[in-house]
Amino acid sequence: MNQLRRTKIVVTLGPSLDNPLVLERVILAGADVFRANFSHGEASMHEERISKVREIAAKHQRTVAILVDLQGPKIRIGRFKQNKILLREGQPFILDTQMDENAGDEHCVSLAYKNLPQDVRAGDALLLDDGRLVMKVVKSERTKIHCEVMVGGELSNNKGINRQGGGLSAAALTDKDRADIKEAVRLDADYIAVSFPRNADDIKEARILLKAAGGNPGIIAKIERSEAVTNIESITEVSDAVMIARGDLGVEIGDAELPAVQKKIIILARRFNKPVITATQMLETMIHNTIPTRAEVSDVANAVLDGTDAVMLSGETAVGLYPDKAVAAMDRICLSAEKHSGISAKNTAKENDLRYVDEAIAMATMYTANHLDIKAIIALTESGTTPLLMSRVNSAIPVYGLSRHEKTLRRMTLYRGVYALPFDATHIDRRILNQAAIKELQERHILKNGDLVIITKGDLIGIHGRTNSLKIVTVGDLPSAAEVLE
Repeated sequence: MNQLRRTKIVVTLGPSLDNPLVLERVILAGADVFRANFSHGEASMHEERISKVREIAAKHQRTVAILVDLQGPKIRIGRFKQNKILLREGQPFILDTQMDENAGDEHCVSLAYKNLPQDVRAGDALLLDDGRLVMKVVKSERTKIHCEVMVGGELSNNKGINRQGGGLSAAALTDKDRADIKEAVRLDADYIAVSFPRNADDIKEARILLKAAGGNPGIIAKIERSEAVTNIESITEVSDAVMIARGDLGVEIGDAELPAVQKKIIILARRFNKPVITATQMLETMIHNTIPTRAEVSDVANAVLDGTDAVMLSGETAVGLYPDKAVAAMDRICLSAEKHSGISAKNTAKENDLRYVDEAIAMATMYTANHLDIKAIIALTESGTTPLLMSRVNSAIPVYGLSRHEKTLRRMTLYRGVYALPFDATHIDRRILNQAAIKELQERHILKNGDLVIITKGDLIGIHGRTNSLKIVTVGDLPSAAEVLE
């Protein structure tokens, strides 16, 4: 059996994937989750792209998930008359909330975020374009911020602004986000990502809005504010997954602090039984180059070694010249790192008392699998919870989540080491259910006679949250269906 990649790959949709042939190559290269970035483009464009992803994935019998990434508060500058300017150290520059959004020049530019003058004080450092340019606040008025350029360079349209140390008052969910949540539900998204949450209440609000819209996608908290790091435990607890959005986060807390914070968040997410995505600039140079830098390879590999569930590509696939090569490189790096994942990744699932029966079954399964010559774990699941719990324990043994629900199958594509397979257990006689599940994997050339497998399921097939049994089976040793039913 070829080595299976346990770490999942999230790719961002964009112009580079609008060609169906390129999109098909990316799907075949191993993309697991497709991110629609609602910061750009109209709803009709996103709908067309998502439809094409699902069409091509179905053609190749691939299960993939759709992640809708909400824009969040637009803390950005406006546009320049000439699209870009050059700022020099020491020169004055004004950020103006009242000026024409397209009238920027070398002296001033508009602000999309109207409350920024009230959020900053003299002496504050403002970082633009992911920290490439730095300005010191000299004076803040009602609608204008007077600055001095500390680190200059080229500044182009619509770049983001961060206050060093965080502390901006912008709410996580804007009116646009509220409308986009309804659109995400209409598009049957599997996950939505909440941008710039400050605390657990921001995630709770998103969940209320989703419920009101009639949907139940998983909520991913994007950790990109310093306040989110402070409130990381409560945010993680109420989210379905977290994303380490290293661009804005690195600007707010400082680039030198980012690696340690990344490791902390990965460990915490696994302890809370929540998937975690590591994102931003992972293979950035592959936007223009056919191979990554050695530093990028090390960055991706270290995230895998730390136990991240998924790694994400942004511009590399959205606007890059070689999106399929970027996915192939990510696949190659993850596979290599996973050969050595025992070096760093710990069994970071909670070690305190177990609360539920399915949690106990999941932990017992993984302990047994890691101490016996088990080739595969077969989890018959309705909601995907048991495979998720299994994925929190570091192991090289594949977990096959078999479910009759398309939404559950798609949701499981984000879980480390879990592979989703369609399987309807409700139409199979309970007496031959184990044989049928094993046969499903044999027909896919995953198992052969003599392999030792673990099967988990509930006494009540078709009921959520009822996994209560674990059985160790040797493939080929069970009586045939005909023998059982005769």
